[in-house]
Amino acid sequence: MDRSLTKDAVNFIKEDRLHKLINESREDKIYLEEIFNKSLNKEPLTIEETAQLIAINSPEMLQKLFDTAQQLKKDIYGNRIVLFAPLYIGNYCINNCKYCGFKSSLTSTVRHTLTQDELISQITSLENEGHKRLILVYGEHPKYTPEFIADNVRSCYSTKVGNGAIRRVNINAAPLDIAGFKTVKDSGIGTYQIFQETYHQETYSQVHPKNTVKGDYMWRLNAMDRAFDAGIDDMGIGVLFGLYDWRFDLLSLVAHAIHLRERCGVGPHTISFPRIQPANGLDIDLPYRVSDNDFKKLVAILRLAVPYTGLIMTARENEEIRNEVIKFGVSQIDAGTKLEIGGYTKQVGSEQELKREQFQIGDTRELDQVIQWLVNQDFIPSFCTSCYRLGRTGEHFMEYAIPGFIGRFCTPNAILTFAEYLEDYAGDMTKELGYNLIDREISKIAESDKREKVIERIKFIKSGKRDLFF
Repeated sequence: MDRSLTKDAVNFIKEDRLHKLINESREDKIYLEEIFNKSLNKEPLTIEETAQLIAINSPEMLQKLFDTAQQLKKDIYGNRIVLFAPLYIGNYCINNCKYCGFKSSLTSTVRHTLTQDELISQITSLENEGHKRLILVYGEHPKYTPEFIADNVRSCYSTKVGNGAIRRVNINAAPLDIAGFKTVKDSGIGTYQIFQETYHQETYSQVHPKNTVKGDYMWRLNAMDRAFDAGIDDMGIGVLFGLYDWRFDLLSLVAHAIHLRERCGVGPHTISFPRIQPANGLDIDLPYRVSDNDFKKLVAILRLAVPYTGLIMTARENEEIRNEVIKFGVSQIDAGTKLEIGGYTKQVGSEQELKREQFQIGDTRELDQVIQWLVNQDFIPSFCTSCYRLGRTGEHFMEYAIPGFIGRFCTPNAILTFAEYLEDYAGDMTKELGYNLIDREISKIAESDKREKVIERIKFIKSGKRDLFF
């Protein structure tokens, strides 16, 4: 692998500036009203404006923050929640991250990489549950080459059972060089996701030993630039909150988004914000754990700061927290999550074995249970992949999204993919609840011709047709 950074590589995380903003920003209600109005106008925020949101401490302004985030989410994404499943391919790793259950020094971890037959079994099981979107997850190891990842992606797309099909495959794997990113892109991936974990360099070096590949801070920080140069315009970034001060890492995520917009002309497609959870061999001090109240606040701030970026809340969080936070701007969640290598073919209800998994998950509900929960809150569970498949990604996505055109596609497509799920996989109660929700959503479609087309296509779905989208 070519370990060169891009020629224009720069450390855009200005630590002194970020710390100064955190320490000196004070709640200013007049300034905050300006920021709220700017957000509702769907304009990305500056780092200074984001710091002002962090400085909120009064109940009045905190509630205004939550209300604005909720309104902005509705304005841009409607009441859709996109569903996906993580599929862990292999947990061999040459890194020794102190917080990770896959770290190389941990001899108690049960290591395995899916064989081709095992991979197909996992995909089949996921399709039989109703999943259409996957994210493939890998440790960092020489065996997980770009060619290996690309072959896995092609297997996902080619494995079909009944009406089941994987229509979008995202990747969570180690940073690559430009050639490696090109190889993976050519397999037809959606988003390539890389977490910086923490942007604070001293903390980064403490939890990622320098004698490991991941110990190279700039190699990781520059990864999305290389991905974009390789042709990947769907980029996912994230932080493992709890390693360092959440306020610093939140500002850093915004700085990263600004850097990508300025350099690449498009910001990150998604931002993930998992909190550190128990893991096999986790034995480090964690003075920066994020409280539930601060977690809700940081999610709402992210929604305002990066209005057109998808926000992913993972099953690391328990049902109660997911129930509260989802309304503050979340657009994607995983469901029916299994982290063990080969876990999707195990018996339903099997308890986690941390020696086989990366960390402990908080929400262990199966997909159909999660869908019932969403429907009962008037969220439309969506398996839509049309924007990706029609090229409405990256800069093109922004062209559609900023004027609001995306709403003309997203709600109808969410309804159609949900109807597919109800016909093929849902239990009786879920099906009844789901079609009641669909009827309510169809009645809200303002354009009569679009409304009639959705009704017509649902009839086609009930008669056996699949993969209909706008």
